[in-house]
Amino acid sequence: MPEDVPYYYRADLARIHHLGYGFHADECAPGILSLLEPVRQRKGLVVELGCGSGLLTRYLVDAGHRVVATDASPAMLDIARVYVGDALEIRRLALPDEPIPEADAVVSVGHVLSYLPDADAINRALVAIAVALRPGGLLAIDLCDRSYHEAASAPDVRARVTDDWAIINERSVPSPERFVRQMAMFTRNEDGSWRRDDERHENVLIDTSTVPPLLAAHGVYAKVGNAFGEVPLMEGLHTIVGWRTA
Repeated sequence: MPEDVPYYYRADLARIHHLGYGFHADECAPGILSLLEPVRQRKGLVVELGCGSGLLTRYLVDAGHRVVATDASPAMLDIARVYVGDALEIRRLALPDEPIPEADAVVSVGHVLSYLPDADAINRALVAIAVALRPGGLLAIDLCDRSYHEAASAPDVRARVTDDWAIINERSVPSPERFVRQMAMFTRNEDGSWRRDDERHENVLIDTSTVPPLLAAHGVYAKVGNAFGEVPLMEGLHTIVGWRTA
């Protein structure tokens, strides 16, 4: 990974996210699976971007999809290889410039593209997705809009504590286009002592209404929404769902 790209989700946070933050994948999975049903019926290839520890991947594979699951975090991929080792392939891929495999569908949840360094990088990733889609291919991702609710409620501090891990999350909005989480993670060691790690995650907030025209210029016709299916996402976390023309 280039030195100027933040290394998100090292081992401790990757584990905490896998154990304690699977609800977004759980909520998105029914709608994603419904959108993907025509792809499954023709045995198409699904590429998942930002698969993390494989929480959504597990749903996709269990539904019978052929999935190439990708992420930029080696620690997340280590968990995914155990949790969903029956995926067609699990590989490292860092957006926006590493090539995306040609696919019949590209899916992503957890506002993966919003972790890129700026709006230009997000646009490059969107174009790369459009280029990777085969004729008739499906795009289904979520992105943080400037109206993102979590950003609107910052600054604040939140914490979660369990028997063997804890996380403190300080949230801030240094500019209208950037949402920051400064996190301290505490993990219990086998001898009962605790260790600490810290990560700073920055999300870029964009005007998501600009996404459909960008994709249309590359042959993908998409709409902005607030749900993949029946369950609405958090306010300001927008879905982008579209198809490449046949």
